[in-house]
Amino acid sequence: MADQGPGEKTEEATPKKIEDAKKEGNVPKSMDMAGFVALTAAVLAMLFAVTYIADILMRIFRFSVDNFSDPMGMDSLAAMGLTSIREMLFMVIPVATIVAVFGAIGYLIQFGLIFTTKPLKPDIKKIDPIKGMKNLFSMQKVIDGLKITAKVCIAMAIGGWFFWGYTGELPTVHLFSLGDQLSWLYDKILILALVMLLVFFAFAVIDLAIVRYFHFKRLRMSKQEVKDEFKNTEGNPEVRARIRRIQMEMSQNRMMNDVPTADAVVTNPTHYAVALRYKKGQDPAPTVVAKGADVLALKIKEIARENGVQVVENAALARELYRLVDVGGTVPEKLYQAVAEVLAYVYRVTGRQL
Repeated sequence: MADQGPGEKTEEATPKKIEDAKKEGNVPKSMDMAGFVALTAAVLAMLFAVTYIADILMRIFRFSVDNFSDPMGMDSLAAMGLTSIREMLFMVIPVATIVAVFGAIGYLIQFGLIFTTKPLKPDIKKIDPIKGMKNLFSMQKVIDGLKITAKVCIAMAIGGWFFWGYTGELPTVHLFSLGDQLSWLYDKILILALVMLLVFFAFAVIDLAIVRYFHFKRLRMSKQEVKDEFKNTEGNPEVRARIRRIQMEMSQNRMMNDVPTADAVVTNPTHYAVALRYKKGQDPAPTVVAKGADVLALKIKEIARENGVQVVENAALARELYRLVDVGGTVPEKLYQAVAEVLAYVYRVTGRQL
């Protein structure tokens, strides 16, 4: 297997890359899914509004019949036309509004609400005729055309199969009363609508999976792009390590400056060193002013000896103080007795008083 080049996009898109693409309006949009949601809303609206639509159509029919008996003139024709248009709008607008709303919802359920003006910004590339011709005759357009053709053929085949089955019932249906015939027709239309909705739902799910696959494939990144993004968002690791090192050195320098103020340094004797201070009336309890392990412990003991601070070997106490107390923290109550013994020893040796 050949080695992957440094610029080959083999890495999944990072959350930041996906979010940046979303801000630009670059999201996985399945037209079939949005169309399915809108079509479902339209079918349900039509089914629930059958009586409402029938009443409007009946009003139009009655109005036309009533006016046929009158002499026809331009005024009468204009009145009939305006009335018919008004009634048709009353019938169409509610259904169209529901379809439009649910069409928008069909997009929202895929990628959420997005507000961006970038697609509206003027871009000379959008009116480039050469690029437009390439897009018009691109492989993607061929694939889209084949997809549409395949979906239409499949839908027509399934719908035609059901419709052909209904024609076998027509010799019996024509013997029904008009009401029963309308009821049979309504039932068959309902069944056919539900079947076609299931077919379009299958198309929508497949199309959504394909759209999302190619969308995230286009957003893939090279290893170098991932590293560059990390540096831009989190900062250069080398710079951050240097900052941490400087901060640690500054903290250690401050700590070393406080060692001469300690009353005693407890050691174990080589691995740990903890400098303790207790000033009556100033410190609520014995306080750790410095601590360190290994090399840092040796440095603390060296500074302590140079400044006349007593170094006391107590391995168990040194380990507990190092583990439990941070620099600037006070000794916990369970160690009061042990620390008090150390300080008493130091005061006795140095002749100091509390």
